[in-house]
Amino acid sequence: MTDKININDLIKENEELKNKNKELEERLKTYTNTDRHKKYYENHTDVVKEKAKKYMEKIKETNPEKLKEWRHNAYLKRKEKLKQKKENKENKEDKKDNNVKNIN
Repeated sequence: MTDKININDLIKENEELKNKNKELEERLKTYTNTDRHKKYYENHTDVVKEKAKKYMEKIKETNPEKLKEWRHNAYLKRKEKLKQKKENKENKEDKKDNNVKNIN
């Protein structure tokens, strides 16, 4: 008897949490990258780029260590992507070689 009550309570709680999650996701959509942001960027590209340039100049002066960190992280990501591309290319070549061997 108590198992059924617990299961029913859990099911109700689960449904309530799902509804709350949907509600919060809807609220979040107003703050995330929507079409309004894209239209603004299309209409004000020069302004946005100028602000970004000023921000980078400010970072260079105030916190050069942060800039070094960003550049280092970008380098590591580029390096990882190149490594993955190389591995994928090698895997494709290996598959081709295996297919050729299987045909013969």
